[in-house]
Amino acid sequence: MVQSTTLLASQETQHLKKTLGRFDIVFLVVSAVLSIETLAQTASFGAETFTWTLVLAVFFLVPYALVFAETGSTFIGEGGAYLWVRRAFGRPVAAIASILSWITQPVWVGGTMAFLAAETWNHFISPLATGSALDYLFKIVFIWITVTAAILSLAKAKWLPTLGGVLKVIFLLFFLVTTIIYAVKHGTETIGAGDFAPTLGGFLGLVPLLLFAYLGFEAANSASGEMKNPARDIPTSIARSGITSALCYLLPILAMLLVLPQETITGVGGLMDAVQAVFGVYGPAAGPMTFIAAVLFVIILASQGASWMIMSDRMQALAAADGSFFGGFFGRFHRRLGTPVRVNLLSGVVATVFLIAASTLTGGSAGDVFGVVLNISISTFLLSYLIIIPAAVRLRHRHPEEHRPFTVPGGNGVFTALGVVCFAWILLGSWTTVLPGTLERLFGLEYDFVDIWGVEQGPFLLLTWGTLAVLAALALVGYVRGATVREHVVDADAATLTGVPEDLPPAPLGH
Repeated sequence: MVQSTTLLASQETQHLKKTLGRFDIVFLVVSAVLSIETLAQTASFGAETFTWTLVLAVFFLVPYALVFAETGSTFIGEGGAYLWVRRAFGRPVAAIASILSWITQPVWVGGTMAFLAAETWNHFISPLATGSALDYLFKIVFIWITVTAAILSLAKAKWLPTLGGVLKVIFLLFFLVTTIIYAVKHGTETIGAGDFAPTLGGFLGLVPLLLFAYLGFEAANSASGEMKNPARDIPTSIARSGITSALCYLLPILAMLLVLPQETITGVGGLMDAVQAVFGVYGPAAGPMTFIAAVLFVIILASQGASWMIMSDRMQALAAADGSFFGGFFGRFHRRLGTPVRVNLLSGVVATVFLIAASTLTGGSAGDVFGVVLNISISTFLLSYLIIIPAAVRLRHRHPEEHRPFTVPGGNGVFTALGVVCFAWILLGSWTTVLPGTLERLFGLEYDFVDIWGVEQGPFLLLTWGTLAVLAALALVGYVRGATVREHVVDADAATLTGVPEDLPPAPLGH
C-alpha cells in the first residue's frame, strides 16, 4: 500500500544518519525503560510488590513484547508509534497519541528525575538544602544536561545512554551481590510466606507503577530511521531488553525488602538507603563506596532522562514535520547533527517550567513532589497506549500484505487477544492515576489521600487535570497550526527510496 507523507517530513528525514546497531538499541532501551527511580516506590508496598511484579511480567510484559516485536519490525520509519497510529486512525488521533507520549518525558525529567538526583546529591554527596537557590540550580542543570545529550548527533549522543545502560546493570548487580554478603553476615528482615500474599489495595496501587516500569520497549522505533537494520534488530532487542529489565526489577526489589524495614522505604531515597545499609559490610571503605555509588546513580538518572529525550523528541518532531504539531517550526532536524534541536529545546523548557510548577503547587517535601509528579508522568504515558495498542491491532488486521520479519504465532485471533489483555491492563492503570482512590473506595478499602500522597486532594487534582487540560489545548492548537504543512503531500515510499526531487518547492514554514 502506497503511503503519503508531507513534503516537510520527506525533506527533513533526509538528514538522518544510520548509526544504531543491535548493541546500541538494546542499551538505549535498557537505559530508558529500566526505571531505576521507581524501584523504591514500588518496594514501599512491601513483599507483595515482588508477587505483583512477577504477575505483570508474565501477564502483561510478555503479551506486550510480542505485540510490539511484530508491529515494530513490520512498520518501520522515523517516528515509531506516531506513524502506526496515523496509518491506523489518521493524523488527528496520531497527534494526540504523540503529544501524550512526548510530554511524559519532560514532565518526568523535570518533576521526578531532577528531584531524585538532587536528593541523592544532598544526602550522599554534598549538602544541598531542599528549596534553596542551589537546589533549584542543580535541578535545572540536570534537566539541561539531558537536553544537551539529545541535541548532540546520535553517533556521539548514543554513548551516554549506552554507558548509562551498562552502569545501571553493573550498579544493580553489585548491589545484589553485596546484599547477599550482608544477609550472610547480619541476617535479613523477617518476611514470611504470607507477606507475599497479594491484596486488592496493593494491586490497585502497584499496577500503574509496574506498567510504567515495563512500558516503552518499542520507543526505540522513534529512531528506526537511524537504525542500520531495524527489521532484524528490533524483535531481538525487545526480547533481550525485556528479560533484562524484568530481572532488574524483581531482584533489586526483593533485595530492598530483605535489608530495609518496609516503613523506611521511600520513593525518593529508598534504593540509595538500601545501598548505604548493605555497603556497611565493607567496613572503612563503606563511606567512599557509597559516595561513588551515589555519583553513579546520578549519572544513571541523567542517562535515563537523555535516552527518553532522544527517542520521544524524535517522535514529536516527526509528528510536527507531518503537520500534526506546529509543523513549520518544530518539524525540523538539524542538517549536520540530524537531531530535532527545536523540540529538544522545547522539552527542556517544559521540564524547567514543570519543575517550578510542581514545587509551587504541591508545597510538599521532595518525596511528596516526587510521588505526585511521577503519577502525572504515568498518567500521560498510559493514556497514550490506549491509542497505540488498538492501532497495533488494527494494523495487523488491515495490512496482512506487509512483510513481517517476526510474526506472533496463532494468527489474528491470538494477536488480537494479546492486544486486548494489554489494553485492559493499561485501562486499569490509567483510571487509577487519573482518578486515584475511586476504585479503592468502590471496593470498600480505606483511602487516606493526604497520608498516601502527602498533599491535599485539591492541589493534586489541579496539577494532574491541569496538565491534561493544557496538553489537550496544546495538541489542538498545534494540529491547527500544522494545516499549511499538511497541504503539501508526497509519496512516502518514493521519497524514502529516491530522496526528494530537486524541483519540489521548499517546505512551508507555516504561519
